[in-house]
Amino acid sequence: MIRVFLGFILSLLIVFVTMPSFINYLKKLHFKQSVSEYSLKEYQEKGSTPIMGGILFIVVPVIITICLTIPNYFNFELFILIMVYIGYGLIGFIDDYLISVKKNNDGLKASHKFLLQILLAIIFFLIYRNHASTDITLLFSKKVIHLGWFYMILVLFMFAGASNAVNLTDGMDGLAAGCEVISLVPFFLYAMHAQRMDIMIFVASIIGALLAYLYYNVTPAKVFMGDTGSLALGAILAGLAMVLKKEMALIVIAGVFVIETLCVIIQIGSVKLRHKRVFPYTPIHYAFVMKGMKEEKVVHLFWLCALIFAIIGYFLGL
Repeated sequence: MIRVFLGFILSLLIVFVTMPSFINYLKKLHFKQSVSEYSLKEYQEKGSTPIMGGILFIVVPVIITICLTIPNYFNFELFILIMVYIGYGLIGFIDDYLISVKKNNDGLKASHKFLLQILLAIIFFLIYRNHASTDITLLFSKKVIHLGWFYMILVLFMFAGASNAVNLTDGMDGLAAGCEVISLVPFFLYAMHAQRMDIMIFVASIIGALLAYLYYNVTPAKVFMGDTGSLALGAILAGLAMVLKKEMALIVIAGVFVIETLCVIIQIGSVKLRHKRVFPYTPIHYAFVMKGMKEEKVVHLFWLCALIFAIIGYFLGL
């Protein structure tokens, strides 16, 4: 457990100490978010806030985890998780870089981004399936179902869905990062039950780095994680669920992210089919602001919901 504690503390301290200099560096490079003309007025002023803060909470935990797990604990499954974290972070980095250079919100075309996400998911599945079971356990009945190659379809939904879900949720100061920290805790506990020291170290390191990032990301945010961070954070949830065999529990644990995504899908479908909105605004967290709730209260409400989902999902997944 000493290594787990070290991973958490070192990641927290390193990100906390280096983030101010990193923020200044991003400002010098003019890596700033370009705010869409369709954004709510109160969010237009955030266009000067630097993006790509997610680079630090990707790089730092990965390096610390590798240092703490070699040679005793580093293994194939940990390697897969690290590659998932870095791989989806790279997709987000490309998107953020294009946004910063073009000074608009286009970045990677949605189809290209989705294709890259699917491609990575397929690669990780093909590598992983030779080393693990493709069975899933249903939450309530605890019945085990063998999916075989159909497991790949589930993996595609998990990785593409989770990465995009966190990306959609990343719209208010501290919202996505706070919900992510809470969602990671059940997977840390699952790893502890399974006596997976390698995964415990990695998850603890990510949580420590995210808590340090949150200090600079809560209102008023001094830095945004960008797609670099959000895609990586969503993918690591899917990766942990896959490696720890908690695929179904992920749906509940990541409840806030799931609801955010469903609301967007419902809204788009309703507008296209009925030419009417179901919600005042999506992603749904903006609808609360439009109804008069302050941003900080919305964030705290969503954190509370994330905590409830995490607790329920954790016990269902035991």
